[in-house]
Amino acid sequence: MAVIFLQRWIINTLAVLVATHVVGGIHYDTVSSLFVASLLFGILITFLRPLLFLLTLPLVVVTLGLFVLFINAALLYLVGSLVKGFHVDGFWPAFWGALVISIVSLVLNTLTGSGESRVRVRRPAPGNKPTGGGDGPVIDV
Repeated sequence: MAVIFLQRWIINTLAVLVATHVVGGIHYDTVSSLFVASLLFGILITFLRPLLFLLTLPLVVVTLGLFVLFINAALLYLVGSLVKGFHVDGFWPAFWGALVISIVSLVLNTLTGSGESRVRVRRPAPGNKPTGGGDGPVIDV
């Protein structure tokens, strides 16, 4: 259990680090503030985002799920205001930072096999033909 937590925290920290280098308006003063910010962001995503998702469910449905990025951006902006040494200069840097963090986390979770990534590539067993009639892999998203 502790290994899974540590692996997710490292992935989240790397994603936040990438966001600080890619998005202007998100920066940190010390490495310890980066670690604290990524830990707090992970905790908020784990516990507060489901509640916010439920409260804004009509908006999430109408926007076909894109409103979740606004929820993530609001949580990242909140982390920037709570953690000393981690700065988010406005909502739009928080929005782009949340998008970068989501993409980097998805890629790293898929590569490491951790988390609940939703992209899987399955190959049919040797000698079995897939039901679609092709011989290639099946990608489940």
